[in-house]
Order: sequence, then C-alpha cells, then structure tokens
Amino acid sequence: MATTNDLKNGMTLKLDGGALWSVLEFQHVKPGKGGAFVRTKLKNVTSGKVVDKTFNAGVKVEVANVDRREMQYLYFDGDTYIFMDTETYDQIPVSGEVVGKNADYLLENSMATVAIHEGEPLYIELAAAVELEITQTDPGVQGDRSTGGTKPATVETGAVIQVPLFISTGERIKVDTRTGEYLGRVN
Repeated sequence: MATTNDLKNGMTLKLDGGALWSVLEFQHVKPGKGGAFVRTKLKNVTSGKVVDKTFNAGVKVEVANVDRREMQYLYFDGDTYIFMDTETYDQIPVSGEVVGKNADYLLENSMATVAIHEGEPLYIELAAAVELEITQTDPGVQGDRSTGGTKPATVETGAVIQVPLFISTGERIKVDTRTGEYLGRVN
C-alpha cells in the first residue's frame, strides 16, 4: 500500500476491483480553499484505455508488483510467442493478444521487455526502433521521385511499411516500433 503522495510516473496501481493501471502523469494540486488533491492520467495495462482520475491527497492506493524483465524472443508456435529469461533460462509463453501489434517487429533472438504480474504476462515493450530487411517491394517509377512519394514494402516479419520510392528489395531499413514509420536506411 502507498498513498497518493507517493505516486510516480510508470508506477502500476491496482484499482476498481483488481484492474491494473499504469501512471502516465500525475500532478499534486493545492488549491487556496479546500484540501489538496492529486490529478492523474492512468492507462489500463490490459486494454490500453487512458483515463483521467483525481484522488484526494494522502488516500491509500494499492500498488501492483509488476516485474519487468529483459527477455529474448525465441519463436512463434502458432498461437503463442515463446520468450526466454536470459538470466534464469526459463521459457515463458506469451499470447498473441498480449504481443499485439509488436508482432510486426519481432525477429527471432531479438530482445524485448516483458512485464509480468503474478505469473501472467501483461505486455511487452520493444526497442524504439528495429532494423528489418525488405523482402518485397515494387520498383519506384522514374517520374515519381520529385514528389517525395512512398510505396508499400513487405519486411522480413511480414509487416507492410510505407517507404520512400528509392528503397529496393533486399535493403535493410530502420522502423519506429511505436508508429510503424520508416526512419531510414541501415548501411
């Protein structure tokens, strides 16, 4: 148990009958009249929904123990993704719902942060950018280059990303894992 005065960004709270909420922002407010309060922006760990919630200052809140570990992605077995703890070598299955859109940027043997609460994987976090090889893209048309247009390209994970017209099949590119945007070529 902690009080609302102890809140920090990134802290995970157990509220409303056991739902897990991550603190995105908090602000202590002490108005001229009345008691102080804490204004927070919380994100539901499982659904991703973001809400604003206000607590009276000093109110007790339950802090959830979320273990965040760096793990290596091993393989996909059809419906679950298998990750390995690099310290204990334990293999942990993570469902496709938990991995979500991150599957578009997961390469075998790559590292990811897996958040676990009471033995249950909650979410995974990838590096901000990953390097992927383009497996298929159409050649750019000569007249299109002046407009700075883009074209779809399929990368080695199967994801389709919009890339500039000068990019060709076989090149390695850097992709932002949060937005899926092309960041540049890798030499």
